[in-house]
Formats: sequence, C-alpha cells, structure tokens
Amino acid sequence: MSPTADKSSSASSPRSGPDAAPADGPPAPSPVAEAFARLPRVVDLLAARAEEHDRDSTFPYQGIEAVHEAGLLTLTVAARYGGPGATLADTVRLLGQLGRGDASVAVVTAFTLLQHAEQGRGSGWPAAGYRRLLNESRRGPALVNTLRAEPGHPDGPPQTLARRDGDGWLLSGRKTYCTGAEALAWMAVTARTDEPVPRVGTFLVRGDSAGIEVDPTWDQLGLRASASHDVVLDGVRVPVELALGLGSGRDAAATAGIGRAWHDLALAAVYLGVARSAQDWLVRFLGRRTPANLTEPLATLPRYRSALGEIETVLIGAEELVHGLAPRVDLAEPDAIARTGPAQLLASRAAVSAVQQAVALTGNPGLSRRHPLERYLRDVLSGRVHFAADEIVLEAAGRSALDRTPVRGA
Repeated sequence: MSPTADKSSSASSPRSGPDAAPADGPPAPSPVAEAFARLPRVVDLLAARAEEHDRDSTFPYQGIEAVHEAGLLTLTVAARYGGPGATLADTVRLLGQLGRGDASVAVVTAFTLLQHAEQGRGSGWPAAGYRRLLNESRRGPALVNTLRAEPGHPDGPPQTLARRDGDGWLLSGRKTYCTGAEALAWMAVTARTDEPVPRVGTFLVRGDSAGIEVDPTWDQLGLRASASHDVVLDGVRVPVELALGLGSGRDAAATAGIGRAWHDLALAAVYLGVARSAQDWLVRFLGRRTPANLTEPLATLPRYRSALGEIETVLIGAEELVHGLAPRVDLAEPDAIARTGPAQLLASRAAVSAVQQAVALTGNPGLSRRHPLERYLRDVLSGRVHFAADEIVLEAAGRSALDRTPVRGA
C-alpha cells in the first residue's frame, strides 16, 4: 500500500459488499503483514541478480523497484502519514531477509526506512517537504539518505559550508560513502554555516538539484552495487524552510539515542541475513560434495556437522540479541537503547566469523567467483563502513561499566 493512498482503502478499514468478511470472521491482515507476504518473492528476485550487479558494480534499479512495489520501501512510514507504521522489530525482520537476497539492496533500503522512522518519531522534515517525499514515493522508489561523512574529516564539525543567499542557502562541499548516491531522490546533507559563529544543521536537498555531481569513487571489496559514491555540492540552493536544526550548535539530525539504536540494529540485521545465505550455500555444498576418497557427502561426517553447528550457534546467538533488543527499543527502554552499540558489534563479528568459517570448510570452491560464498564474505567484511569503529564502541561500553560500578579504594 502506498503511504499516501486513501486510508479508506487500507486493509484495516471496514469492508462492505458481497465479498465482505462476516463480522465475527478473522481480522484482515495488517499492511505490515501484507507486505511481508510479498517478501519471499522479492528476496528471490534480488538473489537472482545480485551476482551480476556485484560483478559489474551496477546499481540494482530493478531490485529497488521490486522492494518498492511490494510496499517494503515505505514500511516505516508512520500511521499518521497513511503508512504501515512498522516498528524496529518489523524492520530488523525485513532487512535480515533482504540481506539474504542482496546486501547492497538491503543497505540502500535500510537508510530510506530509517529516514521515515525518524520522521515518525516527530523530528526532521517540515510537513510540506515530507508530504512531497510521500507523493514521490507513491509514484515510484524515492530513496533518501543522510550525507554526513567527509573525506579526511572523521571528527569535528562538517567542512561542507552553507552560505546564506537571499531566501535560501547555498551549499558547497564534498560528502563520501553516500550509499545509493546515484539514485537518491533526496539527500539530507549535514553542513555548517559560514557565519561568524557557525551553526550546524541538516539541509534537505533534491537529488537532481543543480550543482550536484556524483563522483563515482566507490570501488570497494564488497557492497559493490550500493553506489556509495562521493557527492560533490557546488552552490546547491536549498530553501530556508528545508534547513533543519540550525541554532542548536550541533547536528540536529545526528544519530543519537533511539535513532542510533535503530541504525545499529537495522544494519546489523542486514549482515546477519548475508551470513544466513552463506550458511545456506554451505549446507547445499556439504550435501553434494563427495571427495574421491569418500563414498558419502561431507555432510555425513561428524567434523563437518559439528562445524556447521558452530556456525548455527553463533548466528542464533546474534539473531536472538538483535531481535530481542528491537522490541525493547520500540518501547523506548533506556537499557535496551544503551546496549545496541555492543549488540551491533557482536552481531557484525558473528556474521563475519560465520562466513569466514564457511569459506574455510569449503576450501578452494568457497573462494571461487563461480560461487556466491566469496561475495558473501566480501559483503560482510565491508559492513564496517556503516558502523562506528570497534574501539569507539568498546570504549563507550567500558565507560558505561565504570559509571555503573564505581571503583572503590583499597
């Protein structure tokens, strides 16, 4: 269902006429449930094209279109805007499945879902601007992402400058690691003003605005179809009403608190999905592979079953952690929100470990470009671009432990 569709046509509305369900019949499925029913077909379509897009480093437009047509790209649009209002628990389920099909499509989808979720929490876009985004989402995929990272400036205020010009702002600068860059309908660009006392804010920019150039710099080991290129802005005009968070002295759109929790768990789910696809391939490989010195497949040997069980155990633990925390974040439990950073780190490590072990078990075939396992490995290793560095997460967890248990004197 489109987020801007007439609410009277939604599955939750009363039905009338000869096909109406009896009053005491089963309730109609929710929009979220209806979208999930279409998910398996989407995952199969993504998996069928993933190798091609990875090999050629081409953006998966068809895959994104399939996600959109299934109603999944706008799943987190809030109910008050006419959307399904999916929770974080729903979102991690969705992204885990999309990650099984194509990690690049999954991460591009994730950032758009995060934008809609943030708006649903009551922050971000002005009403008119968000209404425009929803109208575009009705006509086709309307991808959105926040452009925050800059080359050579991992810390401190952004180097991208916003200069006041009449009734708007002119933005100039370069952003890097802009996932989905070539296909973004909207870019939420962090920048600082060139005023005597600079202010930092987020500027909502149309992806086809004059002065925007996508520099195709993305040539990474994995996520090769994600088009995470640099975006160069040269005097891009932004209306004053689309400048958000100015006046606070900080980036009002910075992912902190519950927003950071959504980001951590949503992206972790993608890579757990990739690891599950690697495990599925491994199971099929072990079931078919019969070396010359054996009479039965490798799957019959205790050593291989035990190693597969190790992968299964690691992934179960990570999935239970992510899927267990997500509903608690939906309830805004402070302890759950505080734990998503370490949870993301553990889940990412589990995904990498699982795929690496699968490669080790298969030997040369696992590293062959003829099989998808080497792509799964490259994709999970490349996931670190979306997360804080391990030492930052660990240092924060250490501080939290110290604050919780004061050091006593001897």
